[in-house]
Amino acid sequence: MNQAFVALGSNLADPIMQVRAAFSALETIPHTHVIKKSSLYRTAPIGYDAEALKQVPDFINAVVELATDLEPLALLYALFDIENRAGRERPYLNAPRVLDCDLLLYENITLNTEKLTLPHPRMLLRGFVLLPLFEIAPQLSLPNHGKIAQLINADLTTGVTKLSS
Repeated sequence: MNQAFVALGSNLADPIMQVRAAFSALETIPHTHVIKKSSLYRTAPIGYDAEALKQVPDFINAVVELATDLEPLALLYALFDIENRAGRERPYLNAPRVLDCDLLLYENITLNTEKLTLPHPRMLLRGFVLLPLFEIAPQLSLPNHGKIAQLINADLTTGVTKLSS
């Protein structure tokens, strides 16, 4: 079995429920098992101007470790299927969403194709990914970047709050 990490996020239609439902949906992917799941984190939206930001709800984020026999692209398509079943729409970049499932890492594979880039190209810029990833895999080393603990800084984690269980 191969180790993979997936980021989950939602800011529409009861985001806490959406992320928890995604935890369960990941268990339905063939030849795949959830190994660990992080706590939930509330995150202020990023990538919006000040006026738009007032109307965009906060996100709920988490990270999950999977063991899978699926190849990376097959796993990505299974994640897209989970998003689609949850009602995901993509009207514009960074649009509010019912559910977002991002394949962050798959073993130590570095990949850059039209359909999939591994490691996820923006994960190092996102405290809402790094904090929950660190929670479940504190010794993790990222290809070409080193230990995850060394990548987390206050600038990235501003606006990210761990929710109580």
